[in-house]
Amino acid sequence: MLPVSRLFAVFLLLLALLPGGAARADGVELSQLVVERREEALVLSFSTRFELPRAVEDALMKGVPIYFVAEASLLRSRWYWRDARVAQVSRSWRLAWQPLTRQYRVSTGGLNQSFTSLAEALASMRGVAAWRLADLKELDEESRHYLEFSYRLDTSQLPRPMQIGLGSPQGWALSVERSLTLSPELLSPSKP
Repeated sequence: MLPVSRLFAVFLLLLALLPGGAARADGVELSQLVVERREEALVLSFSTRFELPRAVEDALMKGVPIYFVAEASLLRSRWYWRDARVAQVSRSWRLAWQPLTRQYRVSTGGLNQSFTSLAEALASMRGVAAWRLADLKELDEESRHYLEFSYRLDTSQLPRPMQIGLGSPQGWALSVERSLTLSPELLSPSKP
């Protein structure tokens, strides 16, 4: 029988060896995170799974819009200084309840979509396919690159009176973070 301290050390070692890099999740499950090469660019695809906590859903039904943000940074490792940021992209979604039409409205960029159910509205915000991350000409194929990704409920965009009590948000913490090391084959030019 192994002592508890050794079992804990083995557990930490196994956790460090899991694929996909370091991850931290708080109420959001990242079911897919893929970086692919398409034409002359790197594109990012992701999908998440989560349900709105009761406190967030109650605020939404009282007319408070809820914001979600996805951010991705592509970094190049450097041994002599801090890692260099090669590219950074961000996308935000605004979810609001429209009581007159009894519909949920999701806005991203200049696009608006209306949905009859909360489940449909959330499904439209849970992922992105082929999101352009960086041009291949911006990357050094000899260097090691990695991706830092985060998806979260953005409480900083809530009305100011609601932010006062959110120091340690009870039911408002929805986020996931992940680091992903890119394979060298992804960055190298195609060979015949």
